[in-house]
Amino acid sequence: MLRRTKIVATLGPATDSTESLAAIIAAGIDVARLNFSHGSAEEHIKRAQRVRQAAAAQGRFVALLADLQGPKLRIARFTDNKVILKAGQTFVLDAAMDKEAGTDERVGIDYEQLIDDVAPGDILVLDDGRIEMEVQSVDDHSITSSVLIGGPLSNNKGLNKRGGGLSADALTDKDKEDIVTAARLGADYVAVSFVRTAEDMHTARQLLKEAGSEAGLVAKIERAELAHDEAALDAVIEASDVVMVARGDLAVEIGDAELVGVQKHIIARARVLDRAVITATQMMESMITSPMPTRAEVSDVANAVMDYTDAVMLSAETAVGDYPVEAVEAMVRICIGAEKHPTMHQSNHRIHESMELVDEAIALSAMYAANHLKGVTAIICMTETGATPRLMSRIKSSLPIFAYSRHHSTQHRVVMYRGVQTIPFDSAKILNEQTNALAVAELVNRKVVSKGDLVVITKGDYVNAQGGTNTMKIVRVGSDIS
Repeated sequence: MLRRTKIVATLGPATDSTESLAAIIAAGIDVARLNFSHGSAEEHIKRAQRVRQAAAAQGRFVALLADLQGPKLRIARFTDNKVILKAGQTFVLDAAMDKEAGTDERVGIDYEQLIDDVAPGDILVLDDGRIEMEVQSVDDHSITSSVLIGGPLSNNKGLNKRGGGLSADALTDKDKEDIVTAARLGADYVAVSFVRTAEDMHTARQLLKEAGSEAGLVAKIERAELAHDEAALDAVIEASDVVMVARGDLAVEIGDAELVGVQKHIIARARVLDRAVITATQMMESMITSPMPTRAEVSDVANAVMDYTDAVMLSAETAVGDYPVEAVEAMVRICIGAEKHPTMHQSNHRIHESMELVDEAIALSAMYAANHLKGVTAIICMTETGATPRLMSRIKSSLPIFAYSRHHSTQHRVVMYRGVQTIPFDSAKILNEQTNALAVAELVNRKVVSKGDLVVITKGDYVNAQGGTNTMKIVRVGSDIS
């Protein structure tokens, strides 16, 4: 059974060796994530080169995702590197103090605009939710709070405001430099952190184009404002190519109790709006130090798969974990297991909606025909940009979609889409009347289809024209195919 849900794996020290990188690619990763919160530009470029080489050696297409750091708001540093905060004590965030002189009573902050973004009664959350404080008072350089949930707090930990409302721009000066690096290393996707509005994505796309890149844009949904405003969320999704449910900071801002419902809503809206979606953060967290996932993690991954996410993501599990290959293998098993459920093969996607574009009508019609006609075993989609297989992948199905393209950029782009495999195929070098037969022969040679099977083929009358998909044909393997 071909796995439909894609796997994103974060690169790091645990996968830097040639052997470990080759092993996680062989285990089944589809996208390699470069985390720009850590490492230098040259380190990312070298990792990208190693991915391309290792994937090519295995005959695989693995996309590169450059993940920008964004305005990660952090406290400064403590004199002794770590303090213990107790519930009920007073703790001060002081923008005017020495950034290296923090104590268990006060610490500096890197984001000084925080002073203008909070008011008494607001809840501040530190270290991914491990510390909570209620703001008591605010003056021109400091915020005095009462600790609600205490515990250890160390240098440079992250800082959020429950309910959102922080005014930091999504794209920092560092991000703008990193966009140029992403273009240099040939990233297929670039992820923007802490997106507030669709305009953030438009700005990022313009910066990418100026850097000479046509990479797809991923909007990381991690602000409470987007979680609670459907119009704003839809606008961000439509301004993006992919969205990521970035559950770490999102959970901190909206609270754990709301997270599952919001995750399901974001996945559903992305699919309705014909965008791909990644579910991320702590999916197999225990596998950083354990060779087996917990039952709760198995359920978490399976739940995302059954909500029809396009991809699930591994972070520290493959970047710094002790068992990166085992984490990928476990995720593969869980995805395949969840995809066997009958609900994974039934779709009502846009069944009552009209369409305006011919290629969209062909894509959706092909999927409905394939799902309901007995004997169909595969869908072949001739594509220039990957747009048609993306539309096809919005439909629930157990059938594999094969994106045939002559463009390496398209081949890397489509590996993100659920249920889509890619095959290099240059129709410009083939007589039009031979195209279908040779396309089917590729699947026969790969033992995907056999004599008597039906195959659905979509393509355009005008070969190699973008947006030109206007025909669908159903052929039987072993008969004369034209």
